Amino acid sequence: MCSIVIIGTSVAEMTISVMSTTLRRIVSGGQTGVDRGALDAALAADFDCGGWAPGDRSAEDGIIPERYPLILLPNGGYRQRTRLNVVDSDGTAILFNESLTGGTRLTRNLCALLNRPYILVDVRETPDPNIAAASVLKFIERSKIEVLNVAGPRASGWAAGHEFSLAVVGEVIGKLPRPD
Repeated sequence: MCSIVIIGTSVAEMTISVMSTTLRRIVSGGQTGVDRGALDAALAADFDCGGWAPGDRSAEDGIIPERYPLILLPNGGYRQRTRLNVVDSDGTAILFNESLTGGTRLTRNLCALLNRPYILVDVRETPDPNIAAASVLKFIERSKIEVLNVAGPRASGWAAGHEFSLAVVGEVIGKLPRPD
């Protein structure tokens, strides 16, 4: 059964018990935009991250920088990378602006096809990263997510995607209990 969480929760309604949240890793494919925003947030917080990437580390801006700890697919491209990041995670947060297109739509379709939980966060409906993070945290708690795949448009499809993803994922990580 696929879980879809409705977005639009106010910060005041966020009564989630972060002590029971089990998130331990962020994954994405390393593409520009939302993917790198999520990885940058994890790296900045010294939080475990990674994911699958095309074997040649290709992205729309050239080669994905080595600082991103990605597993390379020897013979795979974008579609295979997307599928493996969906399969190898416990759920997916899809951050987008206006409509699902290209790889972002593929991610949602794979989640539905493979019965993997996902949350759709449309910045038009939830422009505040703190409120978006509260919704993602509820999704993580309800779906018992340990490994979260973060997906969304590349930079050419949504120029502000990196910044929004960086803020949302940074807030999510910041609300998690840190091990002693």
